[in-house]
Amino acid sequence: MSPKFRIPRGSTIADAPLVEWLFNSPRAGLIWLVPRLWLGYWWVDAALHKVSNPAWVDGGQALKGYWTNAIAIPEAGRPPIAFDWYRSFIQALLEVEAYTWFGKVVAYGELLVGAALVIGAFAGIAALFGALMNWNFMMAGSASTNPVLFVVAIGLILAWKVAGHYGADYFLLRWLGTPWKASKRSPQEAEFVPV
Repeated sequence: MSPKFRIPRGSTIADAPLVEWLFNSPRAGLIWLVPRLWLGYWWVDAALHKVSNPAWVDGGQALKGYWTNAIAIPEAGRPPIAFDWYRSFIQALLEVEAYTWFGKVVAYGELLVGAALVIGAFAGIAALFGALMNWNFMMAGSASTNPVLFVVAIGLILAWKVAGHYGADYFLLRWLGTPWKASKRSPQEAEFVPV
């Protein structure tokens, strides 16, 4: 039987030193630069194919086809969408012809996410919107590169304070009042007391 531990009320559990450094040190921003630029490249590349394609930005026929294939339930095997509530959501979007304007949102949204990641402007927010798009693509049954892109985006979201340090966030976050300074009060180390 493993021992039970209790954390006293009001105490804080400190992060491991590596985790603390990776997500809070401006120097770690150099490590996040590579995945940020890589992820931004993928989003810009995907967006350029869509923005230059009239089937995406003029009427959304490409998105309509994608959604129609996603909600299809084959006679044998598994459907692309595993959850009925998500299939109903996509079906509702098809019924109201949301693809006519949503195709533009997807195409230009991918471009904005990619550009923001490449220049390092609000990297955590850009990664959040990118992860949301990856999640939706995965929910619609498109694995492709989406799981890997999603994991990288989650890392950038967690490292939002330093992910764009070597980019526009160096200036933007300071201008908005989010400096990279240590807190005036140090967190209390939690003591584990066996029960």
